[in-house]
Amino acid sequence: MELNMKKIFQILSIAVLTLGWSCNDDDFLNRPPTGQLSEEQIWNDEGQVLSVLGDLYNRYVDLSTFKTINDVPGWTTVSDFNEAFWSEAGRYGNFQNNGWGFGAWGAWDYGYIREMNLFIQKCTAADKLAPAVRERYLAEARFLRASYYFELVKRMGGVPLILEPMVYDFSGDPSYLQHARAKESEIYDFVIKEAEEIKDKLPASVGEKSRATKAAALAMEVRAALYAGSIAKYGVNTPSVALPGGEVGIPSSAANGYYTKALAAAKEIISGNAGAYALYTKKPDLSENFASIFYDKANNSEVIFVEDFKLQSGKVHYFTGWNQPRYGAEEEEGGRINPSLNFVEAFEKLDNTFAPIPTANANGTPIYYTDQTDIFKGRDARMAGTVMLPGTTFKGRKVDIWAGYQLANGTIISGDDRGAQKTLPGKTVPEQVVGFDGPIDGFEFTAQTGFYLRKYLDPVVGSGQRGVNSEVWLVRYRYAEVLLNAAEAAFELGQAAEAAGYMNQVRARAGLVTPLKASEINFDRLVHERRVEFAFEGHLFFDMKRWRIAHQILDGNAITAAELSKDLGKATKRNTQPWGLWPYKIYDPGSANNGKWIYKQVKLSRVTGADRFQLGNYYSYIDDAIISNNPKLVRNPNQ
Repeated sequence: MELNMKKIFQILSIAVLTLGWSCNDDDFLNRPPTGQLSEEQIWNDEGQVLSVLGDLYNRYVDLSTFKTINDVPGWTTVSDFNEAFWSEAGRYGNFQNNGWGFGAWGAWDYGYIREMNLFIQKCTAADKLAPAVRERYLAEARFLRASYYFELVKRMGGVPLILEPMVYDFSGDPSYLQHARAKESEIYDFVIKEAEEIKDKLPASVGEKSRATKAAALAMEVRAALYAGSIAKYGVNTPSVALPGGEVGIPSSAANGYYTKALAAAKEIISGNAGAYALYTKKPDLSENFASIFYDKANNSEVIFVEDFKLQSGKVHYFTGWNQPRYGAEEEEGGRINPSLNFVEAFEKLDNTFAPIPTANANGTPIYYTDQTDIFKGRDARMAGTVMLPGTTFKGRKVDIWAGYQLANGTIISGDDRGAQKTLPGKTVPEQVVGFDGPIDGFEFTAQTGFYLRKYLDPVVGSGQRGVNSEVWLVRYRYAEVLLNAAEAAFELGQAAEAAGYMNQVRARAGLVTPLKASEINFDRLVHERRVEFAFEGHLFFDMKRWRIAHQILDGNAITAAELSKDLGKATKRNTQPWGLWPYKIYDPGSANNGKWIYKQVKLSRVTGADRFQLGNYYSYIDDAIISNNPKLVRNPNQ
């Protein structure tokens, strides 16, 4: 041991002497660093520039995400506003509060904007890049910058519009770096203008999904113009949600101009000039066909722009593991997003009418079903493509959702654990009396509302395993949205027949094959169609805001059982608390109903609050520190 230590000391002494001698060498000290690239090396190399651009793509901001950013788990963002209950004990508090702070949903990352501005500046000067390559990279960077400004204006209203990288001169006076907020309309105008200017500099390729294309730019333009148009039109309903300088609020006189731009850009995609996009219609089962839009990457003609993931690449996600049926799952976990009965009842019957999920006859007696799924038959196919219903299957296994046995006298026999067993009257051997997937009130990671999520879940075995995860993509723009955006814009421009044509294409794909007439297209229909088509895709929140109906839907009042199924299909139907629907198996030996199923509406005990969206929530709070650094900024209204 002593000899070894002496040897180690000798080696270290030689190393120190060698290092000391080397550090006196001017050539050694002046060597360029080997651990980083110079700017010249980066901007002269196409691959290096692409890697910088890739980092900007990876920081794209959206309300929906599968990732965890700043310790905010992404799975909750796709299921807010009582379209679902979060079956996780640590999140029950979200259903015991009555609203949100004014800072909710805020964003203000001017560091990201500066980096995009720097990229555009340096890429413009990168004359060693092939002209066609440089043009595409610049167009992509401008797309990303416009996308972020779009995200800012949706959340904050008008913000400072900074298009050059600012540099501090260390003079002690930073006032020249301080910019006032642009008008809300000016930010929307910028997004629309950028999309028009870059669209033809981007590839018109339907096969390109994770990088900006002509169709992605146009889809952004359609959405931005539609948002601006609806704020202009419907802002009159909330006159206090405005600022005198236009930082919040758009004049109503601008509405038609924005709707016209939205419709024109949508038609450019629909006509095929931006690529051969079409609704996804590969599979004969319409519900599975709808679910497949979000995981089928092979020649998917509907998807326009995504955040992509790939197995064994370092970029995967655990969304399926968080939300798949827990029973039989790879890690025996899941079940966090439980779609609400409120949401499930929004799906129409195939005759284009709205009706509650039928649990009882007119006289109040329960309806008995032979199969668990019978209660959901004859509905819009998007229901089962979005929600995993009791009695359906996933990854080859039937989901085991049932709340217990009901005896002839109305007594319920159930359990407080998944798959609990008890002895039924007249029997001697215990048997299962509650599903392995629940529902059990308060039992996290199970289907407490009676439903699991289906949309975005990966059916590939292993996708719910932590060591494997999923490569299902997060869809940001798709062709069905282009059609429904075109329908809305056409309707607002008084072109109801054209609106019906676009809307009926989307509805027919869902099995609603009786076309709506022009006379049947109205605001309620437009709102409903977007709710069921784009559920859990991040549209609901911004739709409610731009139509100025969020404060009506989320009015802070509890929902009673009597109110739950009223006003189905109405745009402003209140939705302040999530409800559930629990199946029970009848145990009544000798009766014709023995072994059949009944359903009961349930409000979970953890749901004690009722969401209230205040007028001050329409635009997020600008942090005090931001205003302190820039006194030219004005605060948002009602805060």
